[in-house]
Amino acid sequence: MLEIKRILFPIDFTENTSKILPYVLSVSEKYDAVIYLLHVVEDLTKWGGGSYIPHIPLDQYQEKALKGAEKALDTVCEEQLQGYPNFQKRTLSGDPAQEILKTIESEKIDMVIMGTHGRKGLEHVFFGSVAENVVKKSPVPVLTINPYKVK
Repeated sequence: MLEIKRILFPIDFTENTSKILPYVLSVSEKYDAVIYLLHVVEDLTKWGGGSYIPHIPLDQYQEKALKGAEKALDTVCEEQLQGYPNFQKRTLSGDPAQEILKTIESEKIDMVIMGTHGRKGLEHVFFGSVAENVVKKSPVPVLTINPYKVK
């Protein structure tokens, strides 16, 4: 019998999160599974170095971005998971697709549920499609949801 006890839900804090969350909750309730909410802050230090424009050191900026992401994740949990006790949250720094794949392994995730669309424009061009990379490389099933088609 198929057992889904751990569901990974990578979130990017766009409006798409609230469109996908009902699907995550539904699958979690059906299988009595723990939801692992994960936000990955892109490692910005790889873009720095050698710049002649004065700026805050990128490692300090990265630390502030992580703290901001943790607060945003707390807000999502308080506002959208109120009364739902079966979840864990984590904020990491690095390449989003790689960190999602590492979390699948380290937490023994059974299924990933994520949006097909996240950030757009230049961010998408620079960082590529996280969902595409996860689908191609994931050792577990990945349910992708197009947030623009959800009613």
